[in-house]
Amino acid sequence: MVHVSMQLNLRAATTVGILYCGLAIAVASAQTISVPTVVVQAKEIGTAYEMDGVVQPVKQSTVSAQASGRIATLQVKAGDKVRAGQILATIDDREAMAGVQKSQAQINQAEAELRNAKVNLDRTRDLQSKGFVSKAALDTADAVYKGGLAVREQASAQALQSSISQGFTRVSAPFDGWVMQTHAEAGDLAVPGKPLVTVYAPQPLRAVVQVPGSRTQAVRTAVQTLVQMDDAQGHAQWIAPVTRSAVPSADPVSQTTEWRFELPSKDSAGWLPGQQVRVRFLSGQPNSVRTMMVPQAAILRRGELTAVYVASATGFSLRAVRLGAQQGVDGVEVLAGVLAGDVVALDPIRAGQVNAAPSKVKK
Repeated sequence: MVHVSMQLNLRAATTVGILYCGLAIAVASAQTISVPTVVVQAKEIGTAYEMDGVVQPVKQSTVSAQASGRIATLQVKAGDKVRAGQILATIDDREAMAGVQKSQAQINQAEAELRNAKVNLDRTRDLQSKGFVSKAALDTADAVYKGGLAVREQASAQALQSSISQGFTRVSAPFDGWVMQTHAEAGDLAVPGKPLVTVYAPQPLRAVVQVPGSRTQAVRTAVQTLVQMDDAQGHAQWIAPVTRSAVPSADPVSQTTEWRFELPSKDSAGWLPGQQVRVRFLSGQPNSVRTMMVPQAAILRRGELTAVYVASATGFSLRAVRLGAQQGVDGVEVLAGVLAGDVVALDPIRAGQVNAAPSKVKK
């Protein structure tokens, strides 16, 4: 009987525990999910002009050969990370090494002749002081000694030149960076000025656009410039450049002027040279037509569906929209689907969950 009673009590306790857990889950699921929102507003957007551009490194160097000879080794490939002073390639240095050895031999010969001239000078000076030789003999010995000094200096300079030339057979990286491209292979003939490796620094970067002559004035007088590239999630990322400058010449064929926009290192981290970007130039004169604007964060994209979650009395409802042009920090133009005064969710993922409710409205 006692055993049966204990089993009944255990079953009762288990049932109560299950009911308690179910009640806790139900209470947790009934909690409201607060979603930040914003009010759709109609704004006057300034006249904008967009152009395609490309990302370039500000610091880039094409390392060339300074000595002649066969390329013995090419120690890097495209995509390798290098440090300043790291050897990129070596050139056959047997001829340069022979020059170094010849220069050293000339130094040894010059020093031997100089020592002999010094001994002769000291001997002649001693004999002249005792009256055994003339002053002319002393002058001759002094001239020979000074000539020996000049010969030694010439041999030392030639040895230094040979050593520098031998150092040119080791091609090194000029700064820390990455190898963009190699222009030769081991076994190729290297001559002075022949490109071997192109190295670039990952930061800073710049956006470069070719502006036609008809748009030069509009670009020069733009009150705001933004550079756009899609991030890993496919969302447009707008960056305001740090500086902008124009090359003071035009291409004689295309009649375009190159404009360069240096990008902040923090915002352009992860961008690569050669990537395509969009550069927007915004004038200070607004259009007469007011356009509905929503932040980029409020847009939900699912395949071909583009929509926003609009707040209602019961939560949020999904509403399809038709978008216009990107307007940078102002958001995205909405051509159809929302009206001024509508409240949309800034986090569409959370707005699509059960019990989602709008929180404080941003204006």
